[in-house]
Amino acid sequence: TINKIVKRVESLRFVDSYIHSFLIMSSTDNQTIITLQGSVDIVSEFFFTAINSILYQRGIYEPASFRRVDKYGLTCLTSTDEGLLTYLNNVMKQMQSWLAEGSVQKLVLVVAGLDSGETLERWQFQVQVDNNDASANAAKGNENHAPNQKSSSSAMENSNKTKKNQKSIQEIHDEIQAIIRQITASVTFLPLLNEPCSFDLLVYTDQDAVVPQKWYDSDPRYIMNSSEVKLRSFTTSIHKVDTMVTYKEKDEWEL
Repeated sequence: TINKIVKRVESLRFVDSYIHSFLIMSSTDNQTIITLQGSVDIVSEFFFTAINSILYQRGIYEPASFRRVDKYGLTCLTSTDEGLLTYLNNVMKQMQSWLAEGSVQKLVLVVAGLDSGETLERWQFQVQVDNNDASANAAKGNENHAPNQKSSSSAMENSNKTKKNQKSIQEIHDEIQAIIRQITASVTFLPLLNEPCSFDLLVYTDQDAVVPQKWYDSDPRYIMNSSEVKLRSFTTSIHKVDTMVTYKEKDEWEL
């Protein structure tokens, strides 16, 4: 596994813009089926929202630089800093490409002290892909996909499994809402950050993933003698995202 990391916000100035895409879904037999691209959109939008929430809750950026938006049935905070938004939008654009290819293993947000240079927190979002559902949904839009009579029994089993695993957008949003609430509540158990901090984003990808030149290899930025808290997870029936935060104990670094 190759660890990929994007440069810090202060050192990047992207010129091209990114417009968030809409969820792509299809309706069959009066049921809403989330396609691969729709699942990618859901996951990348969650990453964008979760990152903004962490940056706000952990005081990485000034509270005044965030605005309130209604999302997932909650009032979420989104940055108004143009440089940060451009940076995050470009990261999410690349993430969408990797998610569609099934190349993403996990996204990690690293919080580090500017004075000490130490890693104080690692917010990890583990990504798992249900290849059967992904392949089935991808095949729906492929006109050149010829049915194989010999595998009709297997296809029927996959179809039944897909229908069983189908979830409504509301169900997915409810799961995401629970994670955002936990991020908000993290201030009750995480140590105070007593020095100015910066953040980095690390993306673990498959070795054969195509990596743009603006990205480069990095060490994993682990925390020695750390504690971890597992948060909730959500699934789109195609992608599953598990969330956890690892942090340095207060008595280890607040000296």
